[in-house]
Amino acid sequence: MLVAGIVSDITTWVTDAIGSYGLYAVFLLMLIDAVFPAASEVVMVYGGAVASGAFAGQAITLFGYHFDSGLPAYLAVAIAGTVGYLIGSIGGWALGDYLGRPWLERHGRWLHLSGENLDRAEHWFDRWEEWAVFLGRITPVMRSFISIPAGVFRARFWPYVWLTLLGSAIWCFAFAGAGWAAGASWESFHHAFRFVDYVVALAVVVGAALLARTLLRRRRRSAADEPV
Repeated sequence: MLVAGIVSDITTWVTDAIGSYGLYAVFLLMLIDAVFPAASEVVMVYGGAVASGAFAGQAITLFGYHFDSGLPAYLAVAIAGTVGYLIGSIGGWALGDYLGRPWLERHGRWLHLSGENLDRAEHWFDRWEEWAVFLGRITPVMRSFISIPAGVFRARFWPYVWLTLLGSAIWCFAFAGAGWAAGASWESFHHAFRFVDYVVALAVVVGAALLARTLLRRRRRSAADEPV
């Protein structure tokens, strides 16, 4: 029940954000999703549904320009998601390159990149080499944990950019297209991918628990170090 409630809250928050801010919300949420799960499936499916004109009072606009419902709005949503994800991915690569593996092994839990997860990512890159980027971008959940390890393992920058662009474009255009086709009944498609939402919710719960445990340990350590 707790996880279901969190999933519902995440979905509601995402749809409210897109309903209120349109392309800006799509761009920002997909940028975040490049390094941390931000319910990208919901973002693109609902964005596509809005682009279809299925919801009265909700439209796709950018800097005051109104995109006509249908193909123009769909393209705007898909491109905004693709560009946002690409920029976030470049930022994640740069962050991984700058921080390096030793720092991430000590502090990567904040980004769900523990030593064990880094080992898995390294195996993924060793197995698939540069195509690991493309495959990661079209794999649910995994797609949000490719950017920083790619920088850590010094994936070549320009192949990384082009393969990310290709993978993210396929993801964004496909899911926005599904939402556009579904229209107001977009949730029927969304329910088919409910497992993605549950993984996101679980990640949030685990992250909060780890944070609480770390803060508690620090307080206990500080209390133990204080002179009597």
